[in-house]
Amino acid sequence: MHDILPVVLAGGGGTRLWPLSRGYYPKQFLHVEEDVTLLQGTLRRLSVGGRFPAHFQPPVVVCNEEHRFLVGEQARQLGLPFARILLEPVGRNTAPAITCAALSALAAGSDPLLLMMPADHLIQEPLTFMAAVERGRDLAAAGRLVTFGVVPTAPETGYGYLQLGAPLAGQAAQPQANILSAFKEKPALELAEAYLADGGYRWNSGIFLFKASVWLDALQSLQPAMLAACRLATESAGQDGEFLRLDRDAFISCPADSIDYAVMEPLVAAQPECTAVVSLDAGWSDVGSWSSLWDVSPRTPEGNVTRGDVCAIDSRDNLIFAESRLVAAVGCEDLVIVETPDAVMVAPKARAQDVKTIVDWLAAQGRDERLLHRRVFRPWGSYEGVDNGERFQVKRIMVKPGASLSLQMHHHRAEHWIVVKGTARVTCGEESFLLSENQSTYIPLGQTHRLENPGAIPLEIIEVQSGPYLGEDDIVRFEDKYQRV
Repeated sequence: MHDILPVVLAGGGGTRLWPLSRGYYPKQFLHVEEDVTLLQGTLRRLSVGGRFPAHFQPPVVVCNEEHRFLVGEQARQLGLPFARILLEPVGRNTAPAITCAALSALAAGSDPLLLMMPADHLIQEPLTFMAAVERGRDLAAAGRLVTFGVVPTAPETGYGYLQLGAPLAGQAAQPQANILSAFKEKPALELAEAYLADGGYRWNSGIFLFKASVWLDALQSLQPAMLAACRLATESAGQDGEFLRLDRDAFISCPADSIDYAVMEPLVAAQPECTAVVSLDAGWSDVGSWSSLWDVSPRTPEGNVTRGDVCAIDSRDNLIFAESRLVAAVGCEDLVIVETPDAVMVAPKARAQDVKTIVDWLAAQGRDERLLHRRVFRPWGSYEGVDNGERFQVKRIMVKPGASLSLQMHHHRAEHWIVVKGTARVTCGEESFLLSENQSTYIPLGQTHRLENPGAIPLEIIEVQSGPYLGEDDIVRFEDKYQRV
């Protein structure tokens, strides 16, 4: 029996959960399940007692360059091994991503079953999900392209649908499997109600299972240009530690398309007997909006979903998230209220999908709130803006144990560093010295410098910048262990 290679697609940059989700910190990195992020939840549901089943290979994660260190750090926090992280230089949708994962698996000498899962979905019953995967395993090993259709619980207009064909022989036990008859686009409410009443339709989960070679054969037949570009991008990829960097020029030339449009829909039209749908009833949600998060979250007796420092008086059926301060609501119903250190968003739950109009407005205004949080993560740690004004800004910087910033200089700003926790090793020109708590140093404009944490606890410093221009692009790097440009 073929092994299963999970392929987790973490390349999205969605902002549908703004202001928690940002362009450079999308929803797969959010703690929607409180104790783990959506990405970590996706990886964790594959394990039993902290270990992958014997017939599972360590997963491959596909993400873009900007998120590579976030992915690596979140995977390591779980203590679960992963095979590699494939880096996309640009987004090209799901079909090229899974194709490069299939090619890299075959290049490693195996032809596994690829279990393709988006990193930003929520599944509340992981054991039920794994049972569905096992049901699909035999079908995929026999050469079928298997998708997982979620048993609908409501006439949802925000999901695509799968129409079930004939039941497959020997599939009497749950979860049931059928031939895939047709894909249906997101319906109007009346049609969604008809789908629900019919019982022969499933929500399209975007989760797939198929043999690597079977997928590549289908792609060769239906999308040969895509396969050729992905093959070149994979064969010319560069290994960088745990990262496999796809060749930029080859991948940029690849047509962008989803698995559904590139392969599954034309295959269903021509050879439906090569497909299968395994029904999935495991508390699935794509967490596509704040209202969908309210739908799947535990609620108070008043119907509120709250997180953080929240006071809700005479208020019902609200979602209220507080990140950095008290949020108080009186007499509120059916609202989404989300507070972060740099933004507050309030909307009726019924209009939660319209958060994209806020992001569009921010983009038109050229504002960074659509891209970054006040706290910005870097491979060495993070920094957070504390204050700013004309010709100055103040940041709080955290450097992880053993980590270091690049050897760098600035053309337009000087810096003053004050250690508030831990020990810092400072390089300033030709000098190198240690600073402990309550000690400080000055980095003149134009001076080469580096900050390192040689200790066993996080290093925290306050950085005061002064100068005529204080943008993050005023960095000239001479040496960088993280190979950033």
